[in-house]
Amino acid sequence: MVEETEKKEYTVIVDGQKKVVHEDVLTFEEVIALAFDPVPSGPNVSFTVSYRDAADGKSGTLTKGESVKIKDGTIFNVTHTDKS
Repeated sequence: MVEETEKKEYTVIVDGQKKVVHEDVLTFEEVIALAFDPVPSGPNVSFTVSYRDAADGKSGTLTKGESVKIKDGTIFNVTHTDKS
């Protein structure tokens, strides 16, 4: 059995900022956490997550509960709104 001695690192761009992650799949919630610290909350807060240059050249949007397979250089744009 071969042991993995080093985790793979992926550099992604979230709202223009480089972020390093260690998984090749990111969820909607994980991308939001990369974009905001702390994550805005409240009953009327909603998020829009779009991405491009993901694995296999895919582009699109993520919604709550979805995920995307990434590669080095995948770009995410995250916006939030408060409908108060």
